[in-house]
Order: sequence, then C-alpha cells, then structure tokens
Amino acid sequence: MNKVKVYNDVELKDRLVAINRVTKVTKGGRTFTFAAIVVVGDGKGVIGYGLGKAGEVTAAISKGVEAAKKNLVKVSLVKGTIPHEVEARFGGSHVFMRPAAAGTGLVAGGAMRAVLDSVGVKDVLAKSKGSSNPHNLVKATIEALTEVRDAYTIAGVRGISMEKVFNG
Repeated sequence: MNKVKVYNDVELKDRLVAINRVTKVTKGGRTFTFAAIVVVGDGKGVIGYGLGKAGEVTAAISKGVEAAKKNLVKVSLVKGTIPHEVEARFGGSHVFMRPAAAGTGLVAGGAMRAVLDSVGVKDVLAKSKGSSNPHNLVKATIEALTEVRDAYTIAGVRGISMEKVFNG
C-alpha cells in the first residue's frame, strides 16, 4: 500500500541496528558468519529495513543495505512527529508510539530509535513492550509507522472536508 520506488536521486542514509555472530561447528572446526539488520531512510518519511548475511561484517552490512532499498515504505509525518497514537505487534515485540510536542525529542530505545531517526521523526514518545529482539522490534516499528495516516488522507477516504475531520 505505501510501497515506494527508489530512484538514484534519493539520498538514503543507512544505519546499522544490530549485528549477530553465528557459529557453525563442522568437522574442520568453527565457521563464523555475521547477520546484520540495517535500516535505510531519507529523513523525510521513507524507510526500509533489510537483513544481510555474510562471512565478513562489512559484506553483511552492504547486503543488508541492498535488501533494505528493495522494500521502502512511505510514512506520513506532521511537523516532525506522527499524527496520532499507534500500536503494532510483530512476533513477541509490541510497540506503542504517541505524538509529542516540538522540542520533546526522540524518546525511544534501541532498535526503535534507529528506525524513527532514519525516517525523520524528531519528536515522539515510544515504548516497546514484550520481546526486545531487534529483528522483531524493527519490523513492528515499521508496521506501526505504515498504519499512521494524516488528516488529508482520512478526509479523502471518507469523502469529507478537512474541517469536518477535525470538528466532527
């Protein structure tokens, strides 16, 4: 629904959320590989995440960035915050976000902070409940952000004026 095509002129910044070292024990010894979860965003409402796996950390990060560029979504932002409260769940992770006044800052932790910072949110109150697994937290946060709709979109869907959206 909110999928975005990426063009070369879009300036996407990547941010590493978590890196995991995986050990496979074989007859010849231990083999180490790395899994990196990365978020990319333009700071103006476009966000994507990707998972990269490779034998070296840098290769895993670059694979993650390429995967993240393939599933970008557009998020509605209003004056540096989200338009309304939103909750989402993915796996064992449960996230809750509430809009905040200008100057509040980004009150979020860990993986949520990386996602919200990459998308361009400046002021928000966020809480993660349940599992703190970075993979599920990133997915739950992006799911919550895609559920956000601004007043203009709601007015269009309902077929009413903007004034009626706010005043009832």
